[in-house]
Amino acid sequence: MNRRRTGRVLRVAAFATAIMCAYGLGVATGGAAPGNRGPRTAEAGTSPSARAVLDDAADRLSAAAAHPVTRAELDRAAIDGMLRRLDDRWARYYDAREYDDVEGRLNGRYSGVGLWLGTADGETTVRVASVQPGSPAERAGVRSGDLITAVGGQSVAGWSLPRIATALRGEPSSGVEMVVRRGAAQLRFRLVRAAVRADDVTVEEPAAHVQLIRLAAFTKGVGQEVRDVMARSPDRHSRGVLLDLRGNPGGLLSEAVTTASAFLSGGPVVTYERRGAAPQRLFADGSGDTRTPVVVLVDAGTASAAEVVAGSLRDRDRAVLVGSRTFGKGSVQEPVRLRDGSAIELTVGRYRTPAGHNLDGVGIDPDVVVSADRAPREAERRALAVLRGLVATVPADAAGATKAGSHRKDKDRG
Repeated sequence: MNRRRTGRVLRVAAFATAIMCAYGLGVATGGAAPGNRGPRTAEAGTSPSARAVLDDAADRLSAAAAHPVTRAELDRAAIDGMLRRLDDRWARYYDAREYDDVEGRLNGRYSGVGLWLGTADGETTVRVASVQPGSPAERAGVRSGDLITAVGGQSVAGWSLPRIATALRGEPSSGVEMVVRRGAAQLRFRLVRAAVRADDVTVEEPAAHVQLIRLAAFTKGVGQEVRDVMARSPDRHSRGVLLDLRGNPGGLLSEAVTTASAFLSGGPVVTYERRGAAPQRLFADGSGDTRTPVVVLVDAGTASAAEVVAGSLRDRDRAVLVGSRTFGKGSVQEPVRLRDGSAIELTVGRYRTPAGHNLDGVGIDPDVVVSADRAPREAERRALAVLRGLVATVPADAAGATKAGSHRKDKDRG
């Protein structure tokens, strides 16, 4: 499956399961606001009598139901029911192991087989969205688009995406069997898990003195990596930067702010609004590169923290956006850790771009539209053309951002 297919069809996901094994709608993507010191621990809030009723009901169901059910299964069903009552599409419950995977992925500490997983719109099956280069999965021959039918000798029918991702995780050097459907064929892979490096920042040079910086996700350290690229060998991007956020599901809001700061001379990046608190404006640190022309590539897979970066650079007249409309996730999630190590992740706030736009359910329309039906290289070709135009219109002694808005009406809908 190419990047166009991934961005257009796969639902945006969260890292949560990610561990290099997750990419599907509904898993949290926002990340906690900067300054948050980690997941809060839930405090007892249910009265003893209410807890007694719940315990009594669970005990009777477990003992008398026609179909056997464990207390753990009932507890999880109860929590899932409470979360549905919130009407929060991003609210999720993770058991202790699943949440450890969430933290590991966001912090770059995980081992697995090197897959991003996804679900196609209207489908219940989980497919391979992309395969990490050099990973155990790539070496074994797993391909993007493969439909996963079994893991560890068990059918995954009815399994959630996080459950499949967790099953593929494990200690380095341990083995796991995975069965996929590719077209009419069924293929069986025996994979050996390994420590997988995130590689969420990759750099290419598609033209002389132009760098393309691809950000797969906003995990810990990504923002500093972007800053390092901009500070290292400036001549390599003296004629511009293509910042590729296509298929980026988001991640840590703090990393998004640091990334945007790499291209701004201070000023607001995003406004964070939390229930019961005054809006908090998050600012660039003032040390960014403001001279290099920037074009940002976006698509339907650009979500959450990635939209923060795209929206801030566009609102601040620092970049031209090329591609197709972004996903439209303007909410921030925060985990609450429970006593047994499991966690509930809830939407705790919304963000707005520097110009005050709420993107939730709306997304960002790019300045230069390239149909999502076009091949990914077409958007890159168009972005390079826009970048050349920016270079041609910006005087050598002017900041690269000053004329960025001049191409705002340039549309390519073909």
